[in-house]
Parts: sequence; C-alpha cells; structure tokens
Amino acid sequence: MHFWRHFCTITRHRHKTMVYCFRAGIPWRGLMHDLSKYSPTEFLQGARYWQGTRSPNAMEREVKGYSEAWMHHKGRNRHHFEYWTDFSTVENRYLPVAMPPVYFVEMLCDRISASRVYKGAAYTDRSALEYWLHEKDHVDAHPDTAADLEHFLTLLAEKGEKAFFAALRSFIKKRK
Repeated sequence: MHFWRHFCTITRHRHKTMVYCFRAGIPWRGLMHDLSKYSPTEFLQGARYWQGTRSPNAMEREVKGYSEAWMHHKGRNRHHFEYWTDFSTVENRYLPVAMPPVYFVEMLCDRISASRVYKGAAYTDRSALEYWLHEKDHVDAHPDTAADLEHFLTLLAEKGEKAFFAALRSFIKKRK
C-alpha cells in the first residue's frame, strides 16, 4: 500500500487542475474537483494499485477485471463524459449525452493536469491530445463532446496554453 505516495499524487493532480480551472474561468469547479478521490472507496484502491506513472484504476482493472474506484469516481464526478449517459426511450438503451460546458471545460483541465502529473518532465502540450487520440476509438462519448474535446486539445497542441485558456473562457461565456 502506498498511502502517502497516492495522497501526494492525487493532491498534486487536484491542485494543478484547480489552477487550470481558475485560468479557464470556472474557479468553483476547480475548488470542488476530485474530492471523491479522498473517499475510502477510491483512496484505498488508489493506494493499493498506485504506480506513479499512470492511474491506479488501470492497474486495478488489470488485476480484477474492473475498477471499483473508477466506477465510484465516474458516478460522482460530472467532469467525466462517462457520467453523461442516460436511457434513450427512442433507442431503448443507454446512450451518451453531450456534456454541459462547465463540466466539459473542467474535463479538459483535468486531462491536462493528469498528463502533466503522470508524464512528468516528458510532458508537452501535445500529451493530452496524444492520449485522447489513443483512446478515442475505444470510448463511448457523445459525438459533440468528442469533437469539441479533440478540437480544444488540438488547439493546445498547436497554439499553446495561452490560446487554449483564452478559447476555453470564450467557450464558457458563449454557452452561459
């Protein structure tokens, strides 16, 4: 069990995300970000499967075939597109729903922060985009959410943080 290391990792991630949320114009979301990671359900699994270079949820999934911590987390944190599913009475099954702008922007801040924490000195402004491009064919995000996510991560990769955060602030203002 890596209690202290996991605590330091999630706290560093949360604080970086908080800074990004402030820069994006959504300070409250930054203050509230990922508090569930300190709950016993998430924290104990995170400490058990901590490696420091990737999410402990990935290791928990490899060992158990699922991640109890991730299921808990995604069900309580609206900044994950996995949270945004609902039953479609038209198709008679669960389908992804487009994310509200404030949670979408928090998701972007979260992804950049996670990339920075897990990649360390190897982080570049392309890191979050590269991760998305690797995972996008294997996830079930709403098409609008997926397109916007790729658009903003590409903007970060090509234009840098200053242009990226200016665009996020504009995105929030237009959608209020």
